[in-house]
Amino acid sequence: MRILHIITSLRSGGAERLVVDLLPRFRAHGHEVELLLFDGTRTPLLESIEAEGIPASALGTGAFHMHDPLNLPRLKKFLRRRRFDIIHTHNTPCQLLAALASPEDGTVLVTTEHNTFNRRRDWRWFRSMDRWMYGRYAFIACVGEQTRINLLDVLGESFEDKTAVIANGIDFSRFAPARSIRYDKSARDGKHIILMVAAFRPQKDHSTLLKAMAQLPEEYELWLAGEGETLAACEKLARSLSLGGRVRFLGSRADVPELVAQAEVLVLSSHYEGMSLSSIEGMASGRPFIASDVEGLREVVGGAGLLVPHEDAHALAGSIRRVCEDAALYSSVLGACLSRAAGFDIDATARAYEKVYEFVR
Repeated sequence: MRILHIITSLRSGGAERLVVDLLPRFRAHGHEVELLLFDGTRTPLLESIEAEGIPASALGTGAFHMHDPLNLPRLKKFLRRRRFDIIHTHNTPCQLLAALASPEDGTVLVTTEHNTFNRRRDWRWFRSMDRWMYGRYAFIACVGEQTRINLLDVLGESFEDKTAVIANGIDFSRFAPARSIRYDKSARDGKHIILMVAAFRPQKDHSTLLKAMAQLPEEYELWLAGEGETLAACEKLARSLSLGGRVRFLGSRADVPELVAQAEVLVLSSHYEGMSLSSIEGMASGRPFIASDVEGLREVVGGAGLLVPHEDAHALAGSIRRVCEDAALYSSVLGACLSRAAGFDIDATARAYEKVYEFVR
C-alpha cells in the first residue's frame, strides 16, 4: 500500500515518536510510506526519519505553520500531485484539514486519537464539527480505553464500530544500554538526578515538578528534556523558586536512552495523557518511574511505577525522596516498571495498524 502519515511537526512528543518508529516498520513490510509535516523545522526526530530514507515533505517551516489556515490549499495541492491508498493523521489540525482536503479518489482516511482530553471539548458547539470531521474517517485508533470512552462520549454510540484501542508501543531494545547501567551517585558528585522527558505544552505539568524540586534538598538536581510553548514560563518559575543550577533545561534531544542512563529517577508530571510513550519508555529504562495520577497515566503506570496526586508538589517531592533514599523500594519499583513496559511492543503496534489498513481499504 501507499501510506501517508500527516503530523503537525516532529519537534517532540509521544505522537511524533510513534510516527518515527512506525514508518520504517511499514516500509520493511513492503509498503511505500511518506511523511507530511505542517511545520518542517529541523529536529532530531526529523533527522532520524530522513536517515531511514523515508520521504518527508513540509507545508512550511516554523511553529506558526502548525496552525496556519493556508495549510488547507497547500495540503490540497500536495494531495493532487500524489496518490495514496491510506492517509493517516495525528493531532487536531491535521485531522481537520485532511478531512477537508482529501480527494474523492478512493483514498481512505485513518486517524489516531492520542489524548483522553482536548480543550475544544469544553465548548459544546465544537461537537457538531467533531462529528462531521471524525465522520470522514474510516477508522479511529485510540491509544487507550479511556481515550476511546471519552471520545465516544463526544461523538456518540454511532461511532463505536469505527473505533478501537491500539496501544502505543516502543522499541524495547533502544533502552537496553540504560538498563545495563546501574546509577552511581558518587559518579554524579553525590547528586540525585531526576529526569523528565516531555514537550513543554499546557498539557504537561512541569510547574508542579519545579515546585516539588524547591522542597527537596540541595543534592537533588532536575533535568528537563524537551521544548515548546511553555518553556519560557517554566524557566521563569525556576528562577522565581531560586532553583539556580539545580534545574537544567536540555532542549529537544535525540539521545533519550543515553540521557536516561544518566538519571536516577524518571518523572512525568502531567494534567492528562492518552498513552504516554515517554512513560512506557521511562519504565523500560531500568529506572523507577513516578507519574501524576491522571487519566492516561494511571492505566499505564498504576501498579508498576508510583502515582502521585495531580498538582500535589508536596506529595511528588515525598515520592521522589522515598524512592531515591530507600534502596528496597527503588529496586521493587524498578522491577515492576520493567515488567510492565515489556508488554508494549512497537512491532505489535505496527502489525495492528497494518490490519486496520487492510480492513478499511
